[in-house]
Amino acid sequence: MPDPLRHRIAEVAASAVGEMRPGDVPGRVRPVMRFAAAKRAKLGHAELLAAMGESTVFRAAVLDWCRRKRPEVLELRQRDPLAAATANVLLNTVNAAHYVELIDRRTRQDRTGEERDSALARAEKLASENERLRRELAETAESVERAREHSGKDVERLRKRLQQKGVQLKECRTEVERLGAELERLARSKDREIAELTAERDRERNRAREERARAERASNEAETARQSAREARKGDEVRLELLLDTLEGSIAGLRREIGSTSGGGPRSGPKPAETVSRVRAGAGAVEDVPDVTVLDRLLALPAVHVIIDGYNVTKTGYPDLPLAEQRERLSQQAAVLAARSGVEVTVVFDGANVVSVPNAGPRGVRVLFSEPGVQADDLIRDLVDAEPVGRQLVVATSDREVVESVRRRGAYTVTSAVLLERISPG
Repeated sequence: MPDPLRHRIAEVAASAVGEMRPGDVPGRVRPVMRFAAAKRAKLGHAELLAAMGESTVFRAAVLDWCRRKRPEVLELRQRDPLAAATANVLLNTVNAAHYVELIDRRTRQDRTGEERDSALARAEKLASENERLRRELAETAESVERAREHSGKDVERLRKRLQQKGVQLKECRTEVERLGAELERLARSKDREIAELTAERDRERNRAREERARAERASNEAETARQSAREARKGDEVRLELLLDTLEGSIAGLRREIGSTSGGGPRSGPKPAETVSRVRAGAGAVEDVPDVTVLDRLLALPAVHVIIDGYNVTKTGYPDLPLAEQRERLSQQAAVLAARSGVEVTVVFDGANVVSVPNAGPRGVRVLFSEPGVQADDLIRDLVDAEPVGRQLVVATSDREVVESVRRRGAYTVTSAVLLERISPG
């Protein structure tokens, strides 16, 4: 089928597709349904023609649309051969093949005529170009002839000028050689000066870098000293405050005890039994807290600080839970203990396997993680050492090394099992 006829049929089918029911449109044509008619005919040209040839339903739908919307497309007798051929092909008349052949012949004739016109245009252009070249050749020949007449005089004149230029060139070469030697000498002198200046600059830079390094070290040392002084002063203030709280609580307890022993009346002095000599004094050493009853009595004292060895307690009470859930559960139980007893509670965990350290623990509980390379046991010892002498400390752990070291530092120790019995619900 000639290209003009194919394009005309594709345009008619593209216009009809826009108003068809989706069920009448073949699957291969549906992707171009959403386009405008012109774009649909351009992009879906092959699919539309194939559907017209393969689908009788689609062909009938196109004919029905033409009868309703564009009946002139189906007129068999038209002046335009292409329009007549389109109507005969769409209606599949007996003359359709004749019209297809006619359109094909006309298309070939039009193409031949275009080629002939193009060839004639090229021939005319070549003839014009040939004439122009002939004129240029004649002008060039005249110029060559005139140049030949004057060549003798010009050659002699040019020979004299060449001799003069040769002398000047020799003089220039001599001057260039002299200037080259001078330039090389200046370059060597400049290189030496640059090398000396570069070495001096590097020495100055190194000296400045050393001075900056010394200044930075001095600044860092001064900042470290100031920080240490602030931390020491803050630690001393905290220790002093805790010691004062402990002393106040102890004094209040002693006053209550004195009041209960004296029956509420004033006490004039020591009792006779208290003045007897050769009585062995107490060693003052602390011991393990054996059960929950003793632990509750300790927690009732003023300004008590309970330090919990986190993983030692969790792996005793609920070792099957993941570590994150162990930490969360112990922290919540410690928060309940702090709320009920009013004591200060610090829970210490090893920080080696913790990817993200929480910003804060539950209300009333301080949750600490040791730094990489530092064990939680050492952090517990540091916490005990940081407390002022005389404050009541209770360390919850079943680690014997930790127990012995903190007891030497004056802290009470309670096993993980006893602490779990105290803080576990029920």
